Amino acid sequence: MPKHIAILLSGCGFYDGSEIQEAVFTLLALDQDGATYQCCAPDKAQLHVIDHVKGSPIDEQRNGLTEAARIARGKIVSLSTIRASEYDAIILPGGYGAAKTSALTPPKAPTPRSTAK
Repeated sequence: MPKHIAILLSGCGFYDGSEIQEAVFTLLALDQDGATYQCCAPDKAQLHVIDHVKGSPIDEQRNGLTEAARIARGKIVSLSTIRASEYDAIILPGGYGAAKTSALTPPKAPTPRSTAK
């Protein structure tokens, strides 16, 4: 029987959401292994929104679920609808958003500095 996995995303983008490559490769690996999965994300505002070119915050509000839907191509549900008993495992792809948006009490992490030249 194939495993059924919950994938907890937290927006879209390394600085303020889920790390895109990690998330996509996770989905690919699960698919190749024959597992089924459901993407989910917190339906709430992201703690910070970061300009990924400059590496600095921008004065904008974005919703974690709406942003994570970019990775899931719209096949996503609110974290509040997920029931642990329905899944064999949960995977949280990396990225600062995993700590900032998914945390019950968001950390007071420093804002990332730009690596762009």
